[in-house]
Order: sequence, then structure tokens, then C-alpha cells
Amino acid sequence: MTTIKDVANLAGVSVATVSRVINDRGYVHADTRKKVEDAVKALHFSPNEVARSLYTRKSKLIGLLLPDIANPYFPQLARGVEDQMQEQDYRLIFGNSDEDERKEQDYIQTFIQNNVVGVISSTNYPHSSIYEKLKIPVVFLDRTSLDRPSVYADGREGGRLAAKEMIERGSKRITVMQGPSHIRPAQDRFEGAIEVIREAGLAYEIIQTTSFSFNEAGVWAEELFRKYPDTDGVIASNDIAAMAVLHEAYRIGKSVPHDVQVIGFDDIPMSGLLSPALSTIHQPAYEMGREAAGLLIQLVEQSNINQRNIQLPVSFVERGTTRKVRING
Repeated sequence: MTTIKDVANLAGVSVATVSRVINDRGYVHADTRKKVEDAVKALHFSPNEVARSLYTRKSKLIGLLLPDIANPYFPQLARGVEDQMQEQDYRLIFGNSDEDERKEQDYIQTFIQNNVVGVISSTNYPHSSIYEKLKIPVVFLDRTSLDRPSVYADGREGGRLAAKEMIERGSKRITVMQGPSHIRPAQDRFEGAIEVIREAGLAYEIIQTTSFSFNEAGVWAEELFRKYPDTDGVIASNDIAAMAVLHEAYRIGKSVPHDVQVIGFDDIPMSGLLSPALSTIHQPAYEMGREAAGLLIQLVEQSNINQRNIQLPVSFVERGTTRKVRING
């Protein structure tokens, strides 16, 4: 791998001179600058961003932590972050925690060692002591915190929308999948759904889930129909759980949406490719990522900040796992 010393040797200058050219700091004679630039091109030298930041004391690195990249929802968030960061000439270091607190802490330490100037985290553990100790700006994405800036969707309204649409389409025995109890947005959508079902005077059942991962979704779907075989409507904790419910419904011979209606949450890209396609609550994941990136950049650059907490709206996407609304008259 080409080093800055190789560039210096080819150009016939010192390493310090190469650094001044690369980082555009200090005076360098035009002829000398051209020699360095020619050497950089000849050797295809790409300066290490971490090394550059240590020299200039102006890092352009941001740490991005996601809980599960196997879930297509989270790459949507990441793409929004990345696009906004690139437009502002920032770069990302990425970590996937697998919803594991120890692994998350290890990644935060790695971010710090690489001289990041800020962190965007879709953490499952927003109250972890590691965030309290950080001396750099942190923005929580798709998560909320009382003392940290956050970007998230209106989960409570999403839960209310899901329940309202389910009831309007005729379900009477609804089961709600409650997301992880330690993730506030998951509880917001659960509580919103329960509010509407209670307001309608209907009975309901609950399946408690502990994560949003692929690996356990099938287990919860089996548990749901084993415990509540008469369920005629399922409000899932996310689209992955909803897909597992669809799979299990077909396995045991239930017709969707005739026997049981299903509504997911997130609107991941593959939701529309299922058969039947999944009715779901759309979260503007890409836009949330961009908003989080923009907010963190403002914090890093100490700009005036109008909103430290940004909530984006949600909407119902009608597809094939719910019945058409009956119109009287």
C-alpha cells in the first residue's frame, strides 16, 4: 500500500511538505506543489482520512451505528444519512451491533479511536452509560431520548392508524405484537394501537416480542396462532414480523385477508413484492436518515439549531393483506 513517505520520496520533498499540500495548510511553492500532486497521481495515493484528521485536527468522520443490517429498514436509514453526509463532505464509519449492548459499546470505542466528531445511533440502549460519557455530539435515529437530540417517526399515530384501518375493515379479534419494551418508538406504536382498540370497545390479545430481528420473528408468529387461533387481525411490530405472520398463516391454512388481516410497520421495499402485498404503516426512513445527518452536522459545526427533536409523519399504505373498507348505502 502506498504511503505518504513513498509520495515524498518520488517528489523529492519531505513528508511534512506532502502533508501541507494534501491538507492545503501552509505555504508551498507552486513548483513543489506540482511535484507532489504529480507524485500523488502517479502512485494513486489516497490519504487516510483518520491520519488527515489527526494532522488537521478537523476530522470529517462520523460514526453510524445500526442494530441489525439484515432488516432492510435500517439500510434505508443509512442511505439517507450517507447521502446527506456526502453532500456536506463528511464520511461514515459504520457499525452493526446485532442488538447486542456489549458489541454496541465496542463499536462506540472504535469510533472514538478513529477520531470521529459525532455519532448517529439507532441504539436499543439509549440510556447506556457509554452515551453519557461521550464528549462529542450524538443524535439518536429512530430512537428517542430525553437528553439527546433525536429524529424519529410518529409511532403513536402509526399504531392508531393501524388499529383504525384494521377495525374499519371488519376485524373483531385483534392481536397486537408488542415490540421490545426498552425501545420507546416500539412502545409508542403499541400504545397507539391499544388506545384505538379500547375506544372501539373490542377485546384484544398481545404477543410480546423482544427484538425486531429476522431470527425470532417466525417463533413469535407460531406462538401467536397457537395461543390465539381465532385471531382475525394482526397488527405486527414491524414488517419482518408481519411477513412471518403471513408465512405462518399460510402454513396452517388461513387465507389472508379473508380469514385474518395483517398490517405491518415500516414499509420496507420488499413489502410490496409479497403475494399478497403487505399493507403497512409507512415510516419515511430515508428522510429520517437525512434529517439526522443534517442535525448532527449542525451540532458538530455549532450552528444555530431550531429543533433538537424532529418527528416525521407516518401514513397507511393499503395493499393486499387487508380487505377493502365496506361502504354502506
